[in-house]
Amino acid sequence: MRRIARDRSLLFLVLGRVLRSFGQSYLVVIVPLYLLARGATPAQVGIIVASWALGAALLGTVAGFVSDRYGRKNVLLAFGALSLVGALVFYAGPPLWVLGVAGALGTIGRGGGPASGGAFGPFYSAEQALIAEHAPNADRTRIFSAFSLYGALGGAAGLLLTGLPQVVVRLHLGSQMSAYRLLFAVTAVVAAVLIAATLPVEEAPRAATPTDGTRPQSRPLAPGTRALIGRFWVTNSLNGLAIGFLGPMLVLWFHLRYGATSHEIGAVYLAVALTSAFSYLFVGRVVARVGGAVKAIVLLRIFACALLAVMPLMPTLWLAGLVYLARMIFNSITMPVRQSYVMGIAAPHERSRVASLSNLPSQFFSMLGPGIAGFLLTETWIGTMLEAAAGLQLLNAYAYWVLFGDMLPPEEREHLLA
Repeated sequence: MRRIARDRSLLFLVLGRVLRSFGQSYLVVIVPLYLLARGATPAQVGIIVASWALGAALLGTVAGFVSDRYGRKNVLLAFGALSLVGALVFYAGPPLWVLGVAGALGTIGRGGGPASGGAFGPFYSAEQALIAEHAPNADRTRIFSAFSLYGALGGAAGLLLTGLPQVVVRLHLGSQMSAYRLLFAVTAVVAAVLIAATLPVEEAPRAATPTDGTRPQSRPLAPGTRALIGRFWVTNSLNGLAIGFLGPMLVLWFHLRYGATSHEIGAVYLAVALTSAFSYLFVGRVVARVGGAVKAIVLLRIFACALLAVMPLMPTLWLAGLVYLARMIFNSITMPVRQSYVMGIAAPHERSRVASLSNLPSQFFSMLGPGIAGFLLTETWIGTMLEAAAGLQLLNAYAYWVLFGDMLPPEEREHLLA
């Protein structure tokens, strides 16, 4: 997109998104299988993933307030450093409880799945606000779509590494564990490059430091903003619990349901990432055709829920993968639309806090999902986990329509007035 090419900061933010997506994509497949290889049960994996969700929720909340006050770029640099440290800890191979702490701090093994485009994590609020700062209202949704496109392509490239453990073992180059350690070393290098790519990003100056040496004071949230965040809490609570059943736990589901290896799961995720990447090219047209951002989000989410409910009924990995691919095409289109919508209806000086606080219930409720999912995978019909996730996201779509159906972003209001 020409707007991104003309803005140096957007270019480096795109590079950061590509790097982050590259690392998240193979880690979301590799880490759950690595934990199983270390002797963890599915229930224990669920508990560890839940600890990562708790860490992400706490860090994400702090990031929203800190970035509006001290700078969003500084927050991205800090999270890049945490990712570097977390990758080095995983490389060292400490006890499982240490990995729980390192994964929570470094966002290791957590992400939005193969079509997320590297957009999810405690860094979310700072990155979204920085993108919106450089995106005019008329171009904002297209710019967020372009970020998702480039992120999905970066994730697709990263998914090529999911077959490394099988390649290393078959060629007698080492053990499966040595291949896992190599991938964690690659993650550390990616994090270091991510830090370097963030340094050139420019942002509007924060409030000046008072001359008496006290800390700068951020303005309290406006009453209307607090009411807006309350609406997001309702919808994101439902979505967060559903997300907890997916992510790393979906990797375990593919492994336990079909005996899939990291290479096979990676192949499914690669197809999803590439297909979803091209779907981002049509985001603007879909929103225009459906009649607005909220209508597009709700309608596409309903289609995605129906396909997720069908997945457990598929007899083979590849049929399930095809259904999952179709589901993610619908689901992935909603992601840049939702991100752009939140940034559009939030006041510019409150964007980081709105993104952080509105996403807080999603982070906390996603912490509950993995533990429940680990139990469902071993103690009930194995498809129960996905049926529960589909039902929760369907409720999320209904709540989104009820709460936001009459709340238009600025570009849609301007279009009505024109």
